[in-house]
Amino acid sequence: MNAMACRQIRPIDSREPSPVTVRQALRAGAEFLAQMGIDTSRLDAELLLGKVLGCGREQLYLDYEVKLGVPASNLYDSLLERRARREPAAYITGQREFWSLAFYVTPDVLVPRPETERAVEVALRLVKMLDKKRSLKILDLGTGSGAIAVSLATELDNVQIWATDLSARALRVARTNAVRHGVKEKIHFLKGDVFGPVKGQKELFDLIVSNPSYVRHKEMQELPPEVRDWEPRLALDGGADGLDFYRRIAEKASLYLADGGCVVLEIGADMREEICRLIASVGCYSTTTVYQDYAGKDRVVVTRKLLEADRTNCEVVQGG
Repeated sequence: MNAMACRQIRPIDSREPSPVTVRQALRAGAEFLAQMGIDTSRLDAELLLGKVLGCGREQLYLDYEVKLGVPASNLYDSLLERRARREPAAYITGQREFWSLAFYVTPDVLVPRPETERAVEVALRLVKMLDKKRSLKILDLGTGSGAIAVSLATELDNVQIWATDLSARALRVARTNAVRHGVKEKIHFLKGDVFGPVKGQKELFDLIVSNPSYVRHKEMQELPPEVRDWEPRLALDGGADGLDFYRRIAEKASLYLADGGCVVLEIGADMREEICRLIASVGCYSTTTVYQDYAGKDRVVVTRKLLEADRTNCEVVQGG
């Protein structure tokens, strides 16, 4: 980053006779980030100044003419510099909103995305069709920050959720979010790869939900720098064709689903046909249903485990 450019937009300089206001700091910060190629410059300036002042974005506008002191100004500038280096704003603030909840995030987990909320919506719709007289059992594969598991737990009363992840650091983040939102008693966090941590829980789950890694290996370098250079590669790279984790889930999910249980998978917007063919080839599931996100892009695939009497060509690979 151009250090001179940063000095030029400093919201406050100790040599100046009077400090700048919140309004002036927001304007200067947004202009600087825009010059550095940040598309969300105004939003990010608000988030970063809110972090410095310990308040939400709305409060900034209520305190529009409040003046910043030198320490606050210096800290704001340092956060702007980090964002100019394309560090995601969520990692700088340590927080990202998802499902109207404030999730704690670190570079050990993907930043929760709005499109993943569609998977939560679809899962909740399916839950309404299940037997509510008993505790529902849900498995969240690759939980990351816990965004899906925690969101579902806040919405459902009679539920137990198993949330797995290969990363111990990611699980610490997810546990923090479960505690933050008062649902830690509803979620069992388990370290391991895909179904490994629940290999003894055959035919237990009513619902399996996942946002798998699905970026094709050759496309990794084409990702925005905020994603490519900062977010965990393990949570992004889906192999040569992006389908590595979908194969593993499709091959083994029926082992862990109760009869009639469902699989809910977030997908890349151009992966619909490949994933539907993959699921159909296993022979254990009903016809897939694809849901679009609010941008009109294919985003969630749902399939249901066939009842035993209907499974005519179901070959399941044993193991975790």
